[in-house]
Amino acid sequence: MSLMPDPANRPRLRHLPWLALGWTAVALGFAGVVLPILPTTPFLILAAFAFSKSSPRLRQWLVDHNIFGGPIRDWEEKGAIRPRYKVMACTAMALVLLVSILSNLSGMVILIQIMAMGGAAAFILSRPNGD
Repeated sequence: MSLMPDPANRPRLRHLPWLALGWTAVALGFAGVVLPILPTTPFLILAAFAFSKSSPRLRQWLVDHNIFGGPIRDWEEKGAIRPRYKVMACTAMALVLLVSILSNLSGMVILIQIMAMGGAAAFILSRPNGD
């Protein structure tokens, strides 16, 4: 009788970082549902990717989710973002910029935000529309 556990029954330690990243991204994505400045879909796409490296069952749960699965499938199948989500993302970025301007932040901070959010908005708007 061997004192060493069967290697087939040991958890794969290399999957744990992917699993942790997946659950962190799910938590941030779900938080984004109620926090307008936190994007939901990119975090859930990241979670689906991380789960593909660690837990096919969790990935399938996320992709099959009634609410969040559609945007993930659109992205994975067509690189698409539905127009509704494009509007929501660009509106959130514009509101954050407006709050920054009204908060009297320095011109350099505003310029950095304009460049970063402008680039993000250009990328989002350049994606095909999902159906």
